[in-house]
Amino acid sequence: MIRVVVVDDEALVRSGFQMILNASDGIEVVATAEGAPAAEVIRRERPDVVLLDIRMPDVDGLTVLRQIQELPEPPHVAMLTTFDTDEYILTALRSGASGFLLKDTEPEQLAQLVRTLAAGGVVMSPKASRALLRSHPGVGAPPDADVARVGLLSDREREVLVLIAEGLSNADIGTRIHLSQGTVKDHVSSILTKLRVTSRVQAALLAERAGLLTHDDTIRDDGR
Repeated sequence: MIRVVVVDDEALVRSGFQMILNASDGIEVVATAEGAPAAEVIRRERPDVVLLDIRMPDVDGLTVLRQIQELPEPPHVAMLTTFDTDEYILTALRSGASGFLLKDTEPEQLAQLVRTLAAGGVVMSPKASRALLRSHPGVGAPPDADVARVGLLSDREREVLVLIAEGLSNADIGTRIHLSQGTVKDHVSSILTKLRVTSRVQAALLAERAGLLTHDDTIRDDGR
């Protein structure tokens, strides 16, 4: 069972997400919270996944995110936003978030996104990621030299990088291209080292920045 905590200052968002996810097999929303109490709720409940509002009136999501990252075993966190170009998204990604979603994500996609997060995948709204790249052209890898590091990757590593950007976990990548999970893990480690990034999110953004993704591939939010 995937344990989820939903943090948002709007009761309607909290209840809506809770209803959708609790109706999905293998997922349970163990708590909802708003603002300041959120970090303590997460410490107590020890969820696998947190869906965290990036903008709240009493305490912003970035503060809660930093508190979460200090836990011994932090959960996977996706930031929730209503804006295509939220200036806080980049900071959240650099602070350890595993992606970001628009609050109007289709209900039928939400459960799959949570499963992707729980498996260690990356989740990003294509609409928001494209807008973010347009408004912050240097996201992920500002200098051309950083983009050029993609050329250091082997053909197999480039293939794995694209699948990372699609949001696949190591296990799913292994199934897709017929490799053991251990081999995929080694490839991911090599990719992060060669690209000089510290997270799958940064690698995924760099893949888009470098033009590796087709329109259909672009940092998917449906977990496929």
